[in-house]
Parts: sequence; structure tokens; C-alpha cells
Amino acid sequence: MVEQATIATRALVLASSSPRRQELIRTFGLPYRVIVSDADESVEPGLAPEQIVEALSLRKAEAVCGKMRTCEPGSSPAAGIVIGSDTIVVLDGVVLGKPADEADARRMLAALQGRTHNVYTGVACVDAAAPATEPLQWEEGTRFGDIGRYRVWPEPPGAEANIAVGHTVSRVTFRPMSDREIAAYVETGEPLDKAGSYGAQGLGACFVEKIEGDFYSVMGLPLNMLYQMLLKFGVRCMPTET
Repeated sequence: MVEQATIATRALVLASSSPRRQELIRTFGLPYRVIVSDADESVEPGLAPEQIVEALSLRKAEAVCGKMRTCEPGSSPAAGIVIGSDTIVVLDGVVLGKPADEADARRMLAALQGRTHNVYTGVACVDAAAPATEPLQWEEGTRFGDIGRYRVWPEPPGAEANIAVGHTVSRVTFRPMSDREIAAYVETGEPLDKAGSYGAQGLGACFVEKIEGDFYSVMGLPLNMLYQMLLKFGVRCMPTET
């Protein structure tokens, strides 16, 4: 007999207003809701790209947990696995965030054209019902194939997780692009709210020659890694055999 897996009252809570991430989270077919984190996205200088995306992903998730504990006292305790995520584009060791304006977007795309860059995506899961924790001392973690790593706390055998954090890195190669193509793409408005000034799931796909790694990470949410993290919380996205 096949039963649909359930997560009882622990629905998923997406700490992002991104339509792309909402589209991807629906892939699991589980109940979810959106609470925007409004977290500060500044980071201290000198962090490696993977540290940036992991720190921001965890910060977003923890900010939403704080909102739930404060604004939902009747839930006793606040219920849900909160998911935060962050994506950055890195070219020659330089982080390319969202462009300041159209001129900045054209500058970034001109730098990316005909070259290969790295896309780092972090993801964090936090059990909103678990007590807030002090800063964690992470172990090295579990290797996720050859494209990333994730860590879970606590780690005793058989225990369900309170927090999980990880990242992936993918290599994206752009074909050569003309100035006219770049200008026309920027005029669509799509690049203006995207890290690196492009969206691989939109018109930006016209410039992507190849992706080495995880396409969904490039879109903004590493579904394969997130699926394995959610298992650590007792959340199953697939039917279970009984």
C-alpha cells in the first residue's frame, strides 16, 4: 500500500518573496506559506562565497522564526520548518550582486559574456518550534556530491534536526553576446532584481551556453539538497511504502 507522506502541523515556511523560489518549493507538493524575512543582507568583508550564502540563508530563516515566535503566540509553539535561501554570482573572485541600475546591469553582463562564472546558492532549514540557539560551532559536514556540502545540528543518531545549512556551487558559461543584445535584455527589466543581472529561468536562458552543476541552484533553490535536508527533520516529500 502506498501512503502520501505527511508532515502533520509542521508545514513549510518559505522566507522569501521570490516567485522563482515559490515555484520551486511547490514541486514538493507539500503545504507551505510565505513570510518575507526582511533580514539585513550585508555581510562582513573577507567571507568566502560559500560562507556568504550560508550566513544569509540562515539569517533569513532565523529572522522569520523570530517573527513567528513573536507574532503567533497562540500557536504554542510556532509550527513550521522555515527555509531561507540566498544566491550570488562570482566572477574572478568578485561577487556580483543585484545591479544598482541599468548601466550597472549592462556592465555586469558585458563582463560575463563569453566567459564562465560560478553561482553559489545557500539554503537553511530551521525548526520554528525549536528554541533559539547560540551561534553554532559547525562540523565539516556532509559532502553533497562534488558541488556542495551541508551540515545538520544536532547530529546524534535518530534525532530530528533543529537546523540544517548548506550550499552548492555551479559553473555557468555564457556565449558571446553583442552590446545590442545586452542592451535589449536590460531594457526588458528582467536583470534589474537578479544577482549577476540575469535570470537563467527567463530570457537570460538565451545567453547560457551550458551549466555544470545544479540547474535549480542557479534558479535560486537547490531542490535535491533541500529534499535531503528536510528528511533530517522528518519531512518526506515522496509517498512512503508501508
